[in-house]
Amino acid sequence: IEELCREAAQFKFATVCINPTWVGLAAKLLSGSGVTVCSVVGFPLGATTADVKGYETQRAIFDGAREIDMVINVGALKSGDLRSVERDIEAVVAPCRACGALSKVIIEAALLTDDEKVTACTLAKAGGADYVKTSTGFGPRGPTAAGVGLLRRAGAGEMGVKAAGGVRDLEGMKAMIAAGASRVCASAGVKIVQQSRSEQQLR
Repeated sequence: IEELCREAAQFKFATVCINPTWVGLAAKLLSGSGVTVCSVVGFPLGATTADVKGYETQRAIFDGAREIDMVINVGALKSGDLRSVERDIEAVVAPCRACGALSKVIIEAALLTDDEKVTACTLAKAGGADYVKTSTGFGPRGPTAAGVGLLRRAGAGEMGVKAAGGVRDLEGMKAMIAAGASRVCASAGVKIVQQSRSEQQLR
């Protein structure tokens, strides 16, 4: 965690995205660096109840998180129980808005049909989320350019799109941005920045 925070500050990443138990330490390490702390809620399966996700959100914000990436109840979505998905999202977005934190809804796109992706995006937008996020990184595959483009269109420009889970190099990041991603989440972030700098030096 300490190394992650040092790298994030050195390479000027937007956030470090970590499990809730490390939020307090990361917030302390990154204080004054310009890098914020993002924590995950209902991670990675999304199968906790809405009230628990709400509490997780409040606690993460209390500990210093300024962005929250929550996993929707994928099973409820696929079962057609859209009201449960709405409650899920609302339970996280409300405390985020009250505290000025960004909220992102992880839909685990690899498990969804295109119609379900659009539905998930519509619910996230209706719930007031700031972003929709493609995946946790624990799913069967990462984002595709086509999938990111679909989410961008479904959000109609009202939400950001965060591509995550399997973006491993500069070309992959460029493809996600070209498709409409406004954020890219990657454990290979340092490698990607170094590749970008090398490419710029060759120009």
